[in-house]
Amino acid sequence: MKKRNKLKILNDPIYGFITIPNELIFDLIEHKYFQRLRRISQMGLSYLVYPGAHHTRFHHALGCMHLMQKAVRVLSFKGVSISEEEEEALYVAILLHDIGHGPFSHAMEHSIVNEVNHESISLMFMEKINEEFNGSLTLAIQIFKGEYHRNFLHQLISSQLDMDRLDYLKRDSFYTGVAEGNINSERLITMLTVVNDELVVEEKGIYSVEKFLLARRLMYWQVYLHKTSLVAENLLIRVLKRAKELVEKGTELKASEALTFFLENKITAENFTTEVLETFSRLDDYDIISAMKEWSRSEDFVLSMLSSMIIDRDLLKIKIKKKPFQSHKKENHIEKFKKQYKISDEEARYFIFEGTISNQAYHLNKQNINILYKSRKIVDVVKATDEFNLEALSKPVTKYFMCYPKHKH
Repeated sequence: MKKRNKLKILNDPIYGFITIPNELIFDLIEHKYFQRLRRISQMGLSYLVYPGAHHTRFHHALGCMHLMQKAVRVLSFKGVSISEEEEEALYVAILLHDIGHGPFSHAMEHSIVNEVNHESISLMFMEKINEEFNGSLTLAIQIFKGEYHRNFLHQLISSQLDMDRLDYLKRDSFYTGVAEGNINSERLITMLTVVNDELVVEEKGIYSVEKFLLARRLMYWQVYLHKTSLVAENLLIRVLKRAKELVEKGTELKASEALTFFLENKITAENFTTEVLETFSRLDDYDIISAMKEWSRSEDFVLSMLSSMIIDRDLLKIKIKKKPFQSHKKENHIEKFKKQYKISDEEARYFIFEGTISNQAYHLNKQNINILYKSRKIVDVVKATDEFNLEALSKPVTKYFMCYPKHKH
């Protein structure tokens, strides 16, 4: 049998060529669980606001792996010893860090899969693949879980300055066209080093870190928490909740086999078995979109109207304020809407609801970003900087929103 060339090169619009470092990584990319990420959008329904935001989680995972290769090169050059096994484990862990995302993942986590977050599903996928690959992912899983004795390896995968964030900020800003998010991830990586098994940033990288935290904050307000995306995501949560309610009452709804399974069964962390995982792996954005296309013609007023709103991008109105809304405002909208469509109070509340959003670019008390001075002193970036804003960035800002229908006259 002719040996296949597994050292392939991929072309990425952001970094140029990405090299697949070894055969194991090649085989993981080929795996059906990983290929599924091609059918899962990185930014959910954000393309309803930014038409270019159609890049996928597949794309992002490869970008993270590329940055990890850079980080390993930089750290090794600076004399940090990383063994071949650790290096490979880092690539595996970062490549698979998001493999547990479902379609429009945050909406899924709040509606048809109860209290099971994508991190724990990622871990289940990794463990399942590890069985198929005769244990060659064991070290990667240890590092991913933060159980390996060298903490900086985990920090490269999950911290406030990890390869995941360095890729998605740059990638999302590229595909949305929001220039404020464009960080220089390569320069940031060049500034990394390790002291006592902890990741630190050399003093001269402090401005790059400031820019990174500022970019993160701006991307949250401008993109991830954009009011229209917020409406769309909340509508999707309600579409799936309504569909689940109807199915529980015995209504038959058209949906793919995989989606039907999650509508018919109450799935929690307790009963998320290997069989459930297999069904979950057959779910992607296409299941949800095609279901909504069918449901927009449903006899149920709530389901058909919510589905049409997303499919036709005829969304609810949204108001965002710094203070909570007075309760009568919401009740007035509900009364108006009930009269207009002759529907019950419970049905009307699907279309009129409140919530909060919060943005905190930097957390002072978890996995800090530390700056290493030439004197070898190590200081948290907020204390190290003369940038007054950074302290403000570490305080959460909460805003209140209310969604309600456009009243058509």
